[in-house]
Amino acid sequence: MSSSLYEIVELANGDVVLQRADDEAEPEPLVSIRFSADSLSYMREGKLDVARAMIEAGMEAASEIADEGVEDFLGEFGVGDEEPVYH
Repeated sequence: MSSSLYEIVELANGDVVLQRADDEAEPEPLVSIRFSADSLSYMREGKLDVARAMIEAGMEAASEIADEGVEDFLGEFGVGDEEPVYH
């Protein structure tokens, strides 16, 4: 992504989106989060806080993938670490 300002916005339909703040035209969401009615009943007023935490975690994970490469990232979770089986 280019170097821009981003904002987290709640749309009229209740979705929470991450979008470019400096987009002159109708901004297209980079990330969109929709919560179910059940999850909203648990969160109450914390909806935007939860969405912000989800977006931050996703950006951090994307940054790690970009920095370390996909293979190194997957290796942290034990993917591909299986010992070979000899018959």
